[in-house]
Amino acid sequence: MDSMMMDMMSDDMKMADMQTMDMSVMQACMDACSACEQACTVCSMQMMDCAPACMNCADMCNTMMRGMMRMQGMTSPVMMAMLDACIAMCQYCMDKCMEHANHSEVCKMCAQACKACMDACMAMRESMMMAAS
Repeated sequence: MDSMMMDMMSDDMKMADMQTMDMSVMQACMDACSACEQACTVCSMQMMDCAPACMNCADMCNTMMRGMMRMQGMTSPVMMAMLDACIAMCQYCMDKCMEHANHSEVCKMCAQACKACMDACMAMRESMMMAAS
């Protein structure tokens, strides 16, 4: 999603209990979730023992991204819980993929995407906390 689309959507993308949101942080988080979902899906196809974690992480990233795209009716506590769940799933997937990163470029790429997604979700969390105060 590009910045023009985010600008058009910004009025509709407000949580009930939060009036301001840094849309660039949200965009970065959605982009990272999308990239992580794709990397995890590719990694799960290798059928290594990290595959279940990758499939679950791909699903979580997709859910997180979709939640951010339709924030009406969402509350800060619910969004924070979703961000925490996404961070935890990415951490677990990254740890599992790092076990294979020395001999699998796909696992290494997946672990990097998980790390980037965790960082973006943490930045989104911080932005929400600042906006709420």
